[in-house]
Amino acid sequence: VEMSTSKTGKHGHAKVHMVGIDLFTQKKYEDICPSTHNMDVPHVSRNDFQLIDIDDEGFMSLMNEAGDTREDLKAPESELGKDIRERFGKGEDILITIMKAMADEAAVGLKNAKA
Repeated sequence: VEMSTSKTGKHGHAKVHMVGIDLFTQKKYEDICPSTHNMDVPHVSRNDFQLIDIDDEGFMSLMNEAGDTREDLKAPESELGKDIRERFGKGEDILITIMKAMADEAAVGLKNAKA
């Protein structure tokens, strides 16, 4: 979200101050490191899956474009989860956007499936 650099000081290197927001929890994180050091950056991917079913425990049955299914993700407990359940209950054909970063995956959006 934000990055600033301090000048080289009396005892060494310039420092970089970074502020970022967690993709899944929206929690703010800050870090300060020397400007000559390397930083790891996560690989983030987004994929759309067609919603097939939601079971009683909240797990979603999802199908990708190749026809492969997965049932390991729960619908979120947020407004998004409420909207997913409501629209699925009405029989709408919807696509769920799943974001994956490092070892975490979560539903982050939904849209109408194209007929």
